[in-house]
Amino acid sequence: MNVKKKTAAVALAAVFAIGTCGALAGCDALTVQNLTVDYNRTVATVNLGKSDAFTKDDGEFKGLDASKLIGDATIAKRELVMSFISNGSNLVQSYGMSVEQAFDFLLNNLIQREVNVQYAKAYFCKTDNEYNVAGYETAVGTAGATATEAKKEQAGLAYFLDDDEQAKALYDLRVAINSAIDNQEQGLIKAAEDDHDHTADSDVRTLPTGAETVSEDFYDTEYRIYTGRETVLGSYEKLDGSTVATRKAAYNLFITNLYSGDQLKKGEDTTKLEETDYFARQLVLQYKSALLEKLNDAFEAEAVNGLTAGWAKSVFDSEVEDQKAEYLKERQGNKDAFEEAFNGISDSSFVFAPYDYGYGYVLNILLPFSTLQTEELSSFTNDLGDAKGAKYAARARLLEKVKATDQRGTWFTGHENYSYEADEADEAFTGGDDTRSYLFFENSFTKSDDVKDGNTVIQSAQYEKIKNYLGKYSYNGTVEPGDEEGEVKKANPNRISIDDFLAEMKGYMKYANSALGEEFATADLEFVDLPKYNNEAYKANYFTRESFYKTDGKVDYDSFIYEIGKIGYFTENKFDPNRMFVSGTPENVAFSVINELSFAYNTDTAGLNSYLGYMISPYQTSYMKEFEYAAQLAVSLGAGSYVVVPTDYGWHIIYCTFSFADVSTENGGDGVAFTFDREQAEGGANEVEDSFSYLYFEQLKSDVVDSEISRRQSAILEKYVDDSSEKHEGAYKDLLRL
Repeated sequence: MNVKKKTAAVALAAVFAIGTCGALAGCDALTVQNLTVDYNRTVATVNLGKSDAFTKDDGEFKGLDASKLIGDATIAKRELVMSFISNGSNLVQSYGMSVEQAFDFLLNNLIQREVNVQYAKAYFCKTDNEYNVAGYETAVGTAGATATEAKKEQAGLAYFLDDDEQAKALYDLRVAINSAIDNQEQGLIKAAEDDHDHTADSDVRTLPTGAETVSEDFYDTEYRIYTGRETVLGSYEKLDGSTVATRKAAYNLFITNLYSGDQLKKGEDTTKLEETDYFARQLVLQYKSALLEKLNDAFEAEAVNGLTAGWAKSVFDSEVEDQKAEYLKERQGNKDAFEEAFNGISDSSFVFAPYDYGYGYVLNILLPFSTLQTEELSSFTNDLGDAKGAKYAARARLLEKVKATDQRGTWFTGHENYSYEADEADEAFTGGDDTRSYLFFENSFTKSDDVKDGNTVIQSAQYEKIKNYLGKYSYNGTVEPGDEEGEVKKANPNRISIDDFLAEMKGYMKYANSALGEEFATADLEFVDLPKYNNEAYKANYFTRESFYKTDGKVDYDSFIYEIGKIGYFTENKFDPNRMFVSGTPENVAFSVINELSFAYNTDTAGLNSYLGYMISPYQTSYMKEFEYAAQLAVSLGAGSYVVVPTDYGWHIIYCTFSFADVSTENGGDGVAFTFDREQAEGGANEVEDSFSYLYFEQLKSDVVDSEISRRQSAILEKYVDDSSEKHEGAYKDLLRL
């Protein structure tokens, strides 16, 4: 199973993948008689206590006895070399730095990190009653008099981190090391993989955003570094094709590279990596990262405390009025500026007032003509001697033969198999076919909730839940198992007509009622016909018609429509865009159904993982005319509506995800798409995650907090770096000649 990791783990040195000397051009400059002695040389020292700004009577740490809290922090040549191995090539090749400039830049970064770490220690001792200098001294003493410097530094840093923060740092380090060994092992496995008939990665169906992504807050105390000898690994997942032999070989390569980079001392027991000084040094880096993250969190909390509900509401009201003044058509608004803004909406970029209420978004599911059908269609001219256009009639006859297929077969047959066989508890939607039993992304749905003891979270969710994706639509086809357990040899999709697809869509939408939250238990998501549009009339003689033209010879775009419908709930209740991303609401469940069906059937891959789909304008567009007409109609009918229409590409099922028509004054709205309620935002009395108010306040916080954190960080460096740090250029001048 392919697992993507979102984490703040420290990037370990590139010696994990290659030997140190192999990583640097001109490596002879590094090859000295005693590499250990050379790498242990000090290239810079940092001591915040030596800064006049730190010790002066009116300084921010006035009265703090920092002599035992802050001492000379040394940056070894080893750290500079490893930093260059990891980042130097990018600085030289992508940013045009010389080697000397790159080393200077990296050394400055290392110095600034140490300044920030020392500042964080002083900050917490000064501002938080939980920490003090005496407690720090005691913590360092627990390492023992004979402990290495790394162990002592580790103990001191741990004093400022709670149990969860320490456990998360340890977990992140273990993950990083396992990932480094994985990279080695993948190369060893590749030869064996080449013997299998896998779908190339470039041909694997696009995955929904967030699929199989480990939560950034997750840690596992049982997780361990896997060397090929262990049986208890916690949540670590072996690579596909991994064997004891390949893992041991990969681990041995990893250890060899550590020796090559003088990261391990001779005589240390490499079967107990976590007991080595190397591991202690790496954990120090993780602890430093955790401490700096904690400092930023403290700065953020200070900034957020100043954001009042009244301030947030005033900013929202001001933005709404500004957009009304700029965009609204009746005020001769700026159409181009509106379309640019509307086309770029996201969780952090909002449009409240429209230029015209005919704007909206649609998801387009394309069920295409086959290659042979496309070739046959291209052989027809527009009329073939028939002034009324025989091409459209010929196309209609081809449309009857279009067969759609579930496109997710490569989620079985790629290098990673994302499928799992559902059981009764999974309640997969099968369309009435009991042989359909496969779902996808098990981790994203079964390990995506916090583990709680009552109301207390005792373990964060391991995986992120895929948003706007229901996850219960079974693979529409059959599966041939391979020779090995869990392997799929071939996925054979069923071939379905447009009517079959519409039955699947309607059935799955009706099934999705079970996914509604308690508040909406009585809501009905079943699709219904709209009285104004007669689907029977649209379909009558559709595939045998002789003409799709009006009596005046113009194309009758309405006659291309095959079916129109809308979710019943939204024919009686207003679509509320404020909650369209809120799990369990009718707005979000409906969107999730169509989004998942798009991943299953859509061959218009540009629409996959789009925010809301394609922006639709009520004016002339560059879309094909049949599509433009149908999409504009769907938007005018409001979110939750769909229109089925063909083009020369095949069938389009066009579903409206968002429409300004729903909030237009003509429909009883106030003309503004969203409303802000501070109580629904994070920290509010009625907090609703992913509601508009929640997302909007997050963006407001981000703008203010990021600016404040950046200001605070810049002030720290400006105030302290020059007076508290010293470079020892003689220790690394040989590196500048590389």
